[in-house]
Amino acid sequence: MIDEILKFNRKFVEEERYAPYLTTKYPDKKIAIVSCMDTRLTELLMAALGLKNGDVKLIKNAGGLICSPFDSTVRSLLVGVYELGVEEIMLIGHTDCGAQHLDADEMIEMMLAKGISQDHIDMMKYCGIDFHSWLSGFESPEKAVRSSVELVRHHPLMPDYIKVRGFIINSQTGELVEVQV
Repeated sequence: MIDEILKFNRKFVEEERYAPYLTTKYPDKKIAIVSCMDTRLTELLMAALGLKNGDVKLIKNAGGLICSPFDSTVRSLLVGVYELGVEEIMLIGHTDCGAQHLDADEMIEMMLAKGISQDHIDMMKYCGIDFHSWLSGFESPEKAVRSSVELVRHHPLMPDYIKVRGFIINSQTGELVEVQV
């Protein structure tokens, strides 16, 4: 599949089909959005919010969660604020999120079934990785978004003037509902 993607890419560049997407590294609307990597949101999210390429900084991960004050999502938000002019942050969870029901024990079983050795899993545990917090789901998208909003709002390196709000998007219709924090 990757070879097919590379073949398409060569033609895309040769035909200069990138031209409509040219923009700068600075988000035109000064917004960063954190959302889930769910495939249903790949185009729906931007369309439902009326956004185009270059409007926002879009950060995606499993569940659209901020799990730690020092994870890569917070790092990306801080870069957005300090280097790229971001002034507002939207944290967007969604309905029917697959990450919600993750189970660390099941994930470990799948790892073992796919050839990861128990020694490697044990090594991760000895290095301080708590699989039950790192690879588990969450109670509800609303609670997860609320928790992420609180973490970002109260992060010691996040300026007070940054507006941080949370939402749930319907993964079928694109309807956006604000989560009260």
